[in-house]
Amino acid sequence: MTASLTLVVLMAVLFGAGVSIMLERSLTRVLIGFLLVGNAVNILIYLMSGAPGLAPILGEGVDADAISDPLPQAFVLTAIVINLGITAFMLALIYRSWWLAQLGAKGDLVDDEEDIAEDAEEAADLIRSSAADDQAIQDLIDASDEEPDEDLELEASARDRDDEEAKS
Repeated sequence: MTASLTLVVLMAVLFGAGVSIMLERSLTRVLIGFLLVGNAVNILIYLMSGAPGLAPILGEGVDADAISDPLPQAFVLTAIVINLGITAFMLALIYRSWWLAQLGAKGDLVDDEEDIAEDAEEAADLIRSSAADDQAIQDLIDASDEEPDEDLELEASARDRDDEEAKS
């Protein structure tokens, strides 16, 4: 058997095994099948590149027909990068699927009642401290000797009405 015939047989086996494994329901098996098909495509591109030749650098005294075609090498490198990217994406899908399966009936909703209670207490504390600050400022204004500005009073009373309407 020649080297190219061996590669053709290997490519056919990888394609066959990859496609048959990709038809399974398990995402892990789909990933393995995809990796096998990706490697088979790389071998196919390598086989289609033709006979090996000189390095693809054209210089003096080098016949252009003796140079290897660099395009299949670029295609193989591109196929490897694409295969790696899709593999990473499928691994993320597999992890997400596993994580959701571990949650059971809850699904994606993870409710932490302690955190919700803490957030409610913090919001109430902020509202209380804001009200206390407003009261302290009002006490300082009332205690001051200056006469109140009518425009500011109108603005403050309008703001207070808006606040009361928003609470209702």
